[in-house]
Amino acid sequence: MGLDIKIPIGLMFVIFGAILTIFGLVTMGDAMYEISIGKNINLYSGIGMLAFGTFMLIISDLKFGKRIDESLGIDEEELTEEAKKELLNK
Repeated sequence: MGLDIKIPIGLMFVIFGAILTIFGLVTMGDAMYEISIGKNINLYSGIGMLAFGTFMLIISDLKFGKRIDESLGIDEEELTEEAKKELLNK
């Protein structure tokens, strides 16, 4: 299957996370953070979004299924044929 939704989601989170992180660093120590219990919400949110976006991009690149199949020595066509036979037997 050619469509992998993890790539655009990862890119979106990385871009928004970078914007929020930069904004949080630029406004560090500003008076507006006194309203939010003294926490730099923008910085923490940005770092969290960067981490999530990076994770999404990493797992989209790894292609877990193919690597597991290759390490176990399973051929994708054989696996498909076995799955078809199993479905037909039900």
